[in-house]
Amino acid sequence: MKTRFVLTATALATLLAACGGSDDAPVAPPPDPRGTLVETSQNVTTLTVAQIDAGTAGSGLQPISGKAKCDVRVVALNYRTIGARAEATNASGVMLVPSGSAAGCTGSFPLVAYGKGTDVQKPRTLANPTDGETFLLAAMYAAQGYAVVATDYLGYAKSAYSFHPYLHADSEATSIIDSIRAARATAAVQSVSLSGKVMLTGYSQGGHSSMAAHRAIEKDLGAEINVVAGAHLAGPYNLSGSLKSPVVIAGYQYFVPFIITAWQKVYGDQYTNVNQVFKAPYAATIENLLPSPTLDFTTLVTTGALPGGGTPVQARDALFQADYITAAQTSPTHPLFLAGRKNDLLGWNPKSRTLLCGGAGDPTVPPALHQAPMKADFDSRGLTNVSSVDVDAAVQAAFGINGRAPTDPTSAAFATYYGNYHGTYAPPFCHAQARGLFDAVK
Repeated sequence: MKTRFVLTATALATLLAACGGSDDAPVAPPPDPRGTLVETSQNVTTLTVAQIDAGTAGSGLQPISGKAKCDVRVVALNYRTIGARAEATNASGVMLVPSGSAAGCTGSFPLVAYGKGTDVQKPRTLANPTDGETFLLAAMYAAQGYAVVATDYLGYAKSAYSFHPYLHADSEATSIIDSIRAARATAAVQSVSLSGKVMLTGYSQGGHSSMAAHRAIEKDLGAEINVVAGAHLAGPYNLSGSLKSPVVIAGYQYFVPFIITAWQKVYGDQYTNVNQVFKAPYAATIENLLPSPTLDFTTLVTTGALPGGGTPVQARDALFQADYITAAQTSPTHPLFLAGRKNDLLGWNPKSRTLLCGGAGDPTVPPALHQAPMKADFDSRGLTNVSSVDVDAAVQAAFGINGRAPTDPTSAAFATYYGNYHGTYAPPFCHAQARGLFDAVK
C-alpha cells in the first residue's frame, strides 16, 4: 500500500563437512552471515537541524514532528539476508544516526527498525535524503534522538533477489531482522553506541512487515533482539479476510496483482496460466511488471501497463477475469485465500507494548478490514498491552473542508482528499502516536 511521502551458506558448509570421511577432523560451520555487511556502509550526507526544520516548516509537518534536536547522518546499507525460500541473498537500506552536541544527540541511542510502504519502483532506495519517506523518518525519529534502520526489502535497489515477495510475512520479517543486525554492525565500525532497546514500526505494507518481524523476534530471537515496543501503522494484517471481502480498495489495480504474482513466485500455486487470472492486454506483461525498473504509480497507468481512470471497481473489472475473483471470494480452498491465511498476522500474543494506528476514512487499507479485526483478535485472548488509535479526526481537521471530510464523490475535493488520505495525510499522525509510545519505553 502506497506511502509518499536452496541452502544457506551455513547449511551448505554443514552438508559439505558431513560428506568427508570418518578420519577427517570436524569442520565447524562459519558464523551465520545474515545481517553482515556486503560492503562498507557509506555516509551519504548529514541533514542539519536547520535543513530538517526548514523541510518540516515548509511541508506543514513541524506541528506534528516538532523541531529537530539533532543533525541526522544518512548512511547507506547493503547487507546479507535470505529470500522467500531461505536462499542466501542481499538487501539494501538506510541507517539514520543522530548527531550533534544537544541533549539526546549523544550517548547510546534506541534503535527504531522500520518497514516501508508499498513501492512499485524497483530502483528506489531509502538511502536518499530527498526521499519523502526517508525525510519523514529523519524528522519524526532520528532528529529526536533515535537511531533508525529502514530496509529497501528484497528485490529493490541493490538487492540481487529476482523478485519482491510482496506481503509475504516471513521474508518481510527476515528483511527487517537482518537490517537490525546490519545496523548493529554499522554502529560498531562507525563508533555509534546503541542502547540495545529496539522499537519496531512500519506503515502500510510496512505495518504488515513490522508486525511480522515483531512476531518472529518474540517467538525465536528474544535473547538477541530486545523489542520494547511495536507500533504497526495502517497495515493489512487480515489478508485472507480482505481478499474475500466485496470491498474494492483504492489502488486495487496495483496492490492485488502485486500480491497474486508475488505469491505465485513464492508458492507456485496461484494459477496454472496467467490468463486464468488477468485479461488481455495486461496478462502478457503482468507477471514481471511489479516492481518496475522504470515506471511509477502514475506512469504505470498513463502508459497503459495497468488500467486507470474510473472507479476502483472499473479498474478491477478491466484487469481481472470475473470468475477468478468470484472463486477467490467464495471458495475456502481457493489458493489465493489459502495463501492469504499463511500471511495473516492474527493469532499471536505480543509480549511488549503494541500500538495499532490507522484512520477510519482510509480507502486503501480500511481499518474495518484490518485494524479492527486485529485488535479484536488480541482482545479475544485478554491482552492488555495492545492499544488502538484512530487518527481520522486529526486528518479531517487538518485536510477536510471546514474540518470535515468532503462528501460529494463527484467533486475534485473528494478525489484529492481520499487520493491523499492513506499515503500523505494519515502517516505523520500515526508516526506521532508511535513516537509517543517509544518515548515512554526508550
